[in-house]
Amino acid sequence: MNKEFQGYRVYDSSDHDRLRKRDMHDKSDDKNAGIRDFDAKELYGPKITDKDGALLDAHDSFYKTTKSLLVLFQIMGVMPIMRVPKVGKERLTKFQNSSNKRFDEVIYNIIFLSILIPHFLLPIASWRHGPQVAIFKNMWTHYQLKYLKITDTPIVFPNLYLLTWGLCIFSWTLSFAVILSQHYLQEDFELWYTFAYFHIIAMLDGFCSLWYINCNAFGTASRGLAMNLHKALEAEHPALKVAQYRHLWVDLSHMMQQLGRAYSNMYGIYCMVIFFTTTISLYGALSEILEHGLSYKEMGLFVIVGYCMTLLFIICNEAYHASRKVGLEFQVRLLNVNLGAIDRKTQREVEMFLVAIAKNPPIMNLDGFTNINRELFTANISFMSTYLIVLMQFKLTLLRQGARKTLKSIVKAVFNTSTTLLDDPVTEDDEE
Repeated sequence: MNKEFQGYRVYDSSDHDRLRKRDMHDKSDDKNAGIRDFDAKELYGPKITDKDGALLDAHDSFYKTTKSLLVLFQIMGVMPIMRVPKVGKERLTKFQNSSNKRFDEVIYNIIFLSILIPHFLLPIASWRHGPQVAIFKNMWTHYQLKYLKITDTPIVFPNLYLLTWGLCIFSWTLSFAVILSQHYLQEDFELWYTFAYFHIIAMLDGFCSLWYINCNAFGTASRGLAMNLHKALEAEHPALKVAQYRHLWVDLSHMMQQLGRAYSNMYGIYCMVIFFTTTISLYGALSEILEHGLSYKEMGLFVIVGYCMTLLFIICNEAYHASRKVGLEFQVRLLNVNLGAIDRKTQREVEMFLVAIAKNPPIMNLDGFTNINRELFTANISFMSTYLIVLMQFKLTLLRQGARKTLKSIVKAVFNTSTTLLDDPVTEDDEE
């Protein structure tokens, strides 16, 4: 690659090409016959060489439009370089000194400790997967130039530049709003505590924004490819173009899979922290309402619940829409093609395109741990409900035991008072 294009490091293009060819080549006779109909150079489209360095940089619109968010991550340490240990230490000290306190009071310290945990886990979760992130970024860079050479049209990301800048500002604004609300609603959440949380909440917002932008970009690329495919099918003898578009689509599907691999640890911990924090916050709020009624403290906990669930919903919902646009909606377009209006060679290419979609589903999988889609959101709600029911049963048991003790104390006090009143007249008669 020439010196004008720096690109991202730790990318081996041969590995990507080998994986793509392995997934695309089926062993069936029809498929092999379809490949032999074209020259290999034509089938895979124009090859990107060392001379294309300047073009890669010039047409990398995805990087240019999302650069502001990446720079923000660099400023923030991607992940945190500096931490505020005193707040975490004080929360931990309170937790250790809470052995004689009620279980519900201990819960509040656990909630805010759980939010601080990503500070210490993110270096393990994110920095270790830096090479995978570099591969993902380079895949986007090469894909855009290949898309331009095959379709003669660039991928346009409308309003993505302004959207990225807006999300950068919104991430920090939301961080201040959420943390300051806890200061005013939670009695023991002092103002100087907030400085330990602004960075981590803004980073969680930023990662949610990053996921949203990537999913949005996949939908835009898929929509542009579908429009070009429709134009190609209307032309005469479009078999070669359909074959090239098939390879473009497979590259797009591989990029979606790579997104899950690149950020698997980070978003895995992200989901676990949201699950744990939401469950404990809901329990803390409901248990306090049962005992003392609704107060500002419970409102603060509901703010945390709403914030965490919103982040999880955005991640799951955007992944669902991206997978649907690249996969199902593209497949439906191909199924609606009038095969009778095209030649036999193009029919075979359309059939091979459908096989490629079936064999390369555009899913976002966290390195084998779980698929990111709407089912993950509903599964989290189901699990949270189950654990919440168990915790509330435990709480109700404690309340019943406390009520029995209170009732026994009242009965004992009444009995002792009655005995004293009965004994007093006898004592007076004896004295007379």
